[in-house]
Amino acid sequence: MLAGFIFDNLFFERIDLWQTQAVFAFYTAICFITIPLLHRIETRVTRGISAPRWSSILPIATQFALGGFWSGFVIFYGRSAVFGVSWPFLLFLFLVFIGNEYFRRYHSRLVFTSALFFFALYSYAIFAIPIYIGTIGMLTFILSGVVAIFVFALFTILLRFVGRERFIADVWRIRVWAFLIFVAINVSYFTNILPPLPLSAVAGGIYHQVWNVPGNYFAKNEDQSWQVRYLGFPPILHVIRGESLYAYSSVFAPTSLKTNIVHEWQRYDSQNKKWIITATVSYPIVGGRDGGYRGYSNAFVPTTGKWRVNIETTDGRLIARLPFTVELTTASPIVETITLK
Repeated sequence: MLAGFIFDNLFFERIDLWQTQAVFAFYTAICFITIPLLHRIETRVTRGISAPRWSSILPIATQFALGGFWSGFVIFYGRSAVFGVSWPFLLFLFLVFIGNEYFRRYHSRLVFTSALFFFALYSYAIFAIPIYIGTIGMLTFILSGVVAIFVFALFTILLRFVGRERFIADVWRIRVWAFLIFVAINVSYFTNILPPLPLSAVAGGIYHQVWNVPGNYFAKNEDQSWQVRYLGFPPILHVIRGESLYAYSSVFAPTSLKTNIVHEWQRYDSQNKKWIITATVSYPIVGGRDGGYRGYSNAFVPTTGKWRVNIETTDGRLIARLPFTVELTTASPIVETITLK
C-alpha cells in the first residue's frame, strides 16, 4: 500500500495528462468487470454450481482498483486542498484508503464494493468533467454528479442482468448507500469543504509591490524571521500609512480550462471576532502552464492587525489562503527584489 502510494505520488505529475486519465479509466474498467463477474459467480454458487478456482482473484483485483482510486484521490485532492478548510473530506478519503486495505475480506460483498465504486466514480467525475469541457463551477459540478449517476446506473443494470435474484435482494441497500454518498459529497461542495480540484495553488505570497515584465513576475519582498521562512508562520509586513500591499498567486489549471479566480482581502475584527471583507478582485486564468497561471491584486490596508487573502474559485471554494500581519511604520522597510515563480 505504502509503496503504491509513493509510486503514484511520483507518477501522477499532472492531473490533465493522458497517462493519468488512462490510469483512472483502467481502474474504472477493472471494477466494471470484476464486481459483476464475481456477483455472477456467487449467484451461480447459490444454485449449487461450483465456483471456478480463478474466481478468488476477483476480490483482489477489485481491491487493487479501488486502492488505486483512493491513492490517486489522496494525492490530487491533497495537492488542491487547504488543509484547515478541507480536512474533513481529506480525512474521510484517507480513512477509506486505509480501510480498503484493512477490510479486504469485505470486497466480495456486493453492497460494500458497489458503494465504494460509486464514491470512486463521483470523486473522479468531479475533476475529470472540468478537464474535458474546459470550465469549472456549480453547473460543472452538477454535471459531474449526473455523469457519475449515469455510469453507476449502467453498472447496476449489468448487475441485474448477470445475477437478478441476488441483485434484487441487495438493490435497496445499494441505492441507500449511493444516495448517502451523493448527499455527503454535495454537502461537502456547498459548504466549501470539497477541494477545488482540478485547480491547485503552486505559489503565493504577500509583497510590498508586484509587477510584470513580459515572461517574468517580480516583487519587493520584506525580509522575514526564520519562523516565517521555515515554519510557515504568517509574515509581518511593515506599511507606511496610506500604502497598499500586493497578493500574488500562481494557480495550476488543466490545459484548455478557462475560469476566473478571486482574491478576497479580509481583516480580522478582534472586537467582534470575525473576518471582514475589505476588497475583492477577480481576474481570468487559462490553464496549461506547469508552474500555474500567475496574477496579482493590490489593496489598501489602513489598519494594523491580522489580515489574510483568500484565493478562491468563483463558486467560493478555497484554492489557497495567505495570512499575514500588518504593522504601521513611519520609515520604509528594507526590501529586496525577487523573481516570483
